[in-house]
Amino acid sequence: MTLRHMKIFVSVFQQNNITKAAEELHLAQPSVSFAVKELEEYYGIRLFDRIGRRIFPTECGKEFYGYALHIVSMFEEMEKKIRNWDALGTIRIGASITIGTHILPPLLKQYQTCFPHLRTEIAINQSAAIERHVLNNTIDIGLIETQPEHPDIQSIPFMEDELQAIVNIKHSLTHSSKITLEQLAQYPILMREKGSAGREILDASFALRQISIQPLWESSSTQAIVRGVAEGLGVAVLPYLLVKKDIEEHTVAAIPLSHPLKRTLHIIYHKSKYLTENMQAFIRLCRNYGGTAAPAVSRPK
Repeated sequence: MTLRHMKIFVSVFQQNNITKAAEELHLAQPSVSFAVKELEEYYGIRLFDRIGRRIFPTECGKEFYGYALHIVSMFEEMEKKIRNWDALGTIRIGASITIGTHILPPLLKQYQTCFPHLRTEIAINQSAAIERHVLNNTIDIGLIETQPEHPDIQSIPFMEDELQAIVNIKHSLTHSSKITLEQLAQYPILMREKGSAGREILDASFALRQISIQPLWESSSTQAIVRGVAEGLGVAVLPYLLVKKDIEEHTVAAIPLSHPLKRTLHIIYHKSKYLTENMQAFIRLCRNYGGTAAPAVSRPK
């Protein structure tokens, strides 16, 4: 008993006619009749009653049809999905909190337009956690705010971001055209939690200048920090992407740093990862979004 037998039986059952089934399957009529006979002999049952020139499924035949239809349908679904994996499969994407909040949504909207039947699974976490996911192969491609150091991770720069100092809109510092980290350190400072990419850059910058900082607040919530700054509880330095809207709405005031703190955002994947066409298309889309010279994402062929 083979899958071919199953397909022939399903067609005969649906057509209720050997000749029509043969035409549908592009087979000779004797081949179809013989396949049904082989099934009956294999199981020691009768699948159809032959009455005159017509056939009628037996009760056992009706029961067998339920199984056969399911098996044939599953096989055809597998064939379709595997042969068109790039368009119908799954891509697993991870992103840091900043990128996941402000960059990934418009990227995904454009990507899903090009691959409408592709399932996209998303993980949002700190950059270090996204690196671990890449190393453990629990995500295919990551977007992070730091330069990965692990030798097994391949990285591609795709965009630049800058840390932005923010204060209460009535703060005395709003009259300054620029500000140093030494000046900021004189005020209560609200910071992201340890381990976040922005916090690591800021801590390193303070340490480089031998400035000792004891944050008034530490929070994983950017909005909590922005709210605290807006209420005049202190100052903060956060990624511009995270505070752009609050600055434009005058919730807080921005002051340029005298020595800008810039960082490069990276696309990462395991160096041994086989990049399917849909993964390569996502990478091209990210690079294009970041303004580098790269072709736009194209529809799968």
